[in-house]
Amino acid sequence: MVDADQTFVIVGGGLAGAKAAETLRAEGFTGRVILIGDERDHPYERPPLSKGYLLGKEDRDSVYVHEPSWYAQADVELHLGQTVVAIDRAAHTVRLGDGTVVRYDKLLLATGAEPRRLDVPGTGLAGVHHLRRLAHADRLRHVLAALGRDNGHLVIAGAGWIGLEVAAAAREYGAEVTVVEPEPTPLHAVLGPEVGQMFTDLHAEHGVRFHFGARLTEITGQDGMVLAARTDDGEEHPAHDVLAAIGAAPRTALAESAGLALVDRAEGGGVAVDASLRTSDPDVYAAGDVAAVRHPLFGTRLRVEHWANALNGGPAAARAMLGQDVTYDRVPYFFSDQYDVGLEYSGWAPPGTYDQVVVRGDAGKREFIAFWLREGQVLAGMNVNVWDVTETIQTLVRTAARPDPEALSDPTRPLESLLG
Repeated sequence: MVDADQTFVIVGGGLAGAKAAETLRAEGFTGRVILIGDERDHPYERPPLSKGYLLGKEDRDSVYVHEPSWYAQADVELHLGQTVVAIDRAAHTVRLGDGTVVRYDKLLLATGAEPRRLDVPGTGLAGVHHLRRLAHADRLRHVLAALGRDNGHLVIAGAGWIGLEVAAAAREYGAEVTVVEPEPTPLHAVLGPEVGQMFTDLHAEHGVRFHFGARLTEITGQDGMVLAARTDDGEEHPAHDVLAAIGAAPRTALAESAGLALVDRAEGGGVAVDASLRTSDPDVYAAGDVAAVRHPLFGTRLRVEHWANALNGGPAAARAMLGQDVTYDRVPYFFSDQYDVGLEYSGWAPPGTYDQVVVRGDAGKREFIAFWLREGQVLAGMNVNVWDVTETIQTLVRTAARPDPEALSDPTRPLESLLG
């Protein structure tokens, strides 16, 4: 066991950081645990920000990882509303924005990601929004409710998960919604065109208008308020508010200034870590959205920006910091809820990595499982309104299974029968 006089510092007050702190204590670490977050809110989970909390179906307290009193009870020292501005790896210290210097024996970077910004005129208008933090969701809830009452228009730049979930929430509030997306289908970079079309149809049925093959070039307004959004094909869309949902960038500035190895943005960016989540410095680890992991299962670096990665990555990093033998090889997993459609995705199969999509079930009724295959090997699976199959799908992916495609598509064949 690590000596009790050691200090472990966690930079980042999100799910990964909070779960790492919890795990250190659960594993019996008796030294100092210091958790530093740049938000004033206690660590919280992000999925409700675009789902239940945004819709007003969950209260604010429900998003927190732990009860606020837990940190004192677990003897975790919280520094909220504080930014770490520098790491001195030689001295094993971090410096906070207020000048405080904190020594560490082991350091975990769980700095997460930040929303990419629109680089167009008009982004300074009051009606331009992002959704990443709890404060963003607080504001957006009021905006969507007002748009719904007044038959207002929301333009969303980007048809990724955040864009689509907010579009669904906005329609439930009664707002008019237009989604502008440069690709030909929603979620093109994640699901490809074969399954992405389902989301076009789903949202169109609920009154969402899509404008594909275009990008925002200007947001126009008057007296600080949004009036319209223009696209590069000359179209102008009425808008009272605009949401920028064009992806997120890993927050690597601190790691970069400390001289830690990074991954090129063209390859997904992030702090380079090995399978034990250790950076190029043996006393510094990284987990969550910021970590680009050398993944043993897929033979490449993966940086995953989803809830499950933070939930599992934080504890894995904590165990590695304690000297345990850790191999972080979780199958990537995420989930989404839009209208009456719930789904779970397991695996990794971006366009260009697969050569076949097999559908099991009724895609028309949106009760199906889609599988992405390469040379017969299952790379990923997504269950849509079909439940209790995630473990089996993940086993198919983990074991590099090559089931007969005809059997894979046959819903009368038990999925478990295809494992061996």
